[in-house]
Amino acid sequence: MTAEIPIACFLTDKQLQQRRTDHLNKIAALLVDFKELENGFTYRFPVERSTLQDLAEVIDLERKCCPFLNFNLIIEAGSEHVSLELTGAEGTKEMIRSLFEWN
Repeated sequence: MTAEIPIACFLTDKQLQQRRTDHLNKIAALLVDFKELENGFTYRFPVERSTLQDLAEVIDLERKCCPFLNFNLIIEAGSEHVSLELTGAEGTKEMIRSLFEWN
């Protein structure tokens, strides 16, 4: 049995604002649309090399400060978009809304 991971970001307010400035706002500017899921959100972006690199960097950073998040990067065959699915346990959706402000 694994220990329950608390739904909390480990960044300080100052660190979170810096993360938004350095990384999250860049990704948010590329956002095509999003879909609300029962336990999170799916965000859709243009599938370009730079977008994939930016998403990989954000995933790597966020998994360290928000270990409660599940990340799923989806590129369907022939699609012009990449989807980033962020999900987790109950309460995760509210945290995603507050952290990413993309909704």
